[in-house]
Amino acid sequence: MTDLSVIILTRNEQLHIKRCLERLAPLAPRQIFIVDCLSTDDTKKIVNSFLQLQLETPTNSSLQLSFVEHEWPGLYAKQFNWALDNLPIKTKWVLRMDADEYLTDETIARLKTDLPNFPHDISGLNIELKRKFQGGEIRHGTAGIRQARIFRYGIGRCEDRAMDEHIVVSKGRIIDYVGAFYDDSLMPFEEWKEKHRAYAKREAMDAMSLFNSPERLSHPTQTDLKKIKYYKLPPYLRAFAYFCIRYFVKLGFLDGLAGFRWHFWQGLWYRWIVDREIQRIQARRI
Repeated sequence: MTDLSVIILTRNEQLHIKRCLERLAPLAPRQIFIVDCLSTDDTKKIVNSFLQLQLETPTNSSLQLSFVEHEWPGLYAKQFNWALDNLPIKTKWVLRMDADEYLTDETIARLKTDLPNFPHDISGLNIELKRKFQGGEIRHGTAGIRQARIFRYGIGRCEDRAMDEHIVVSKGRIIDYVGAFYDDSLMPFEEWKEKHRAYAKREAMDAMSLFNSPERLSHPTQTDLKKIKYYKLPPYLRAFAYFCIRYFVKLGFLDGLAGFRWHFWQGLWYRWIVDREIQRIQARRI
């Protein structure tokens, strides 16, 4: 088995969790932890059914799949770091996944060979984020994003911030790895919009926190540098400019209808309501 533990945070993920676990199976991680925020759907039932099926297969009998319930502490980073601090992780490496994500087959095959052989100064791996949206793959406009999703246990933690949390390591280095994972949500569109309304509130809070934090302004991360540049532009106009850059300059239109929907809703609409939430916060503080 691969010397790797997978941590998946869930809340009503019955649409995604079976696919997520099935796509992880070829990687053969030693441990999988589902940290659930008191789901009211069939998430737990699906996880238990998957575990029973795996245990009935002799080659998978050593898999440790755990379903842990923990009340939501308010932020993703707090929940993830709680998992790192409290779960009985026994592996050298940890993989951070969401229920609606999965690694590509090529990445799984490569990781099984490469993970045992990395030198000790490599503490994390940046892998490419690919997207599918409403049945189509998004190849343009937002391509090239990499995230640190695999890291050595005991060295990496999640940034304690409201939005755009990243894994940071206390020592060693994070390298760009030739691998990728897909973000491929199956949720109905109205639920997707409701989820992003909640994201917009968190993003607005994080933007306000950034400009009120001397520490973050004096020692900005790469993400903070991009946000500082973006939020110095006029509200609402910046959302339209962001959409145009993604859709026209970075060729998002080449992805057809799925591309237009993705860049309009996630680029223009979402950024528009972030600006609306920022103005609401500012109004309350006057």
